[in-house]
Amino acid sequence: MNPADELAAFGTATVSDALDRLRLPGSAHGIAPIADGQRLAGRAYTVRYAPAGAEPGTVGDYIDEMSPGQVAVLSNGGRTDCTVWGDILTAVACHRGIAGTVIDGVCRDTGEALGRRYPIFSRGRFMRTGKDRVEVVETGGTVTLGDVQVRPGDLVIGDDDGVVVVPWGRVEAVTAAAREIAAREDEILALALRCGSLGDARARHGYHLLQRSGT
Repeated sequence: MNPADELAAFGTATVSDALDRLRLPGSAHGIAPIADGQRLAGRAYTVRYAPAGAEPGTVGDYIDEMSPGQVAVLSNGGRTDCTVWGDILTAVACHRGIAGTVIDGVCRDTGEALGRRYPIFSRGRFMRTGKDRVEVVETGGTVTLGDVQVRPGDLVIGDDDGVVVVPWGRVEAVTAAAREIAAREDEILALALRCGSLGDARARHGYHLLQRSGT
């Protein structure tokens, strides 16, 4: 298994701890799945929105340029008053094999996404269109997702706990850290269940140091 696939198999909590250990930002605050049980993993295709100008532009047909397995990362400045994703995009994304969508903003037509089991992570849902309110100003650039910077090609992982972003050049290092953290947590649990003391198990395996740099 390659490091990216191995890392994607971990939960976001473990990946977040691994990022902390390596002093890498990557846990996207405020971004959550629109329903329980959703999961996504893939490399980021980035789209940045801005308020519409005096002559409004478009909300974009960027999905025509995306490849199967990519994750659409849409940065709308955290706006919750207008959407940048709806049912047409969901249907086309499913048809093209897109891995999922992550939005620093909101989505609509969530019934379509839920019915198709298409994963969307966002700041919530709201029905009002973004047309004539926002416009695409850049694709394939660096964007923000919550308080995290996302570059094209970064590894994006989402599950019930939220979204983490791993710089592509650090995937191997983060995978190694996540692997070690997960193994030690398994040892803590096994020891606690065997000896009856969670405190002793945590102390023996350094639980409170797992996420710290240099451990």
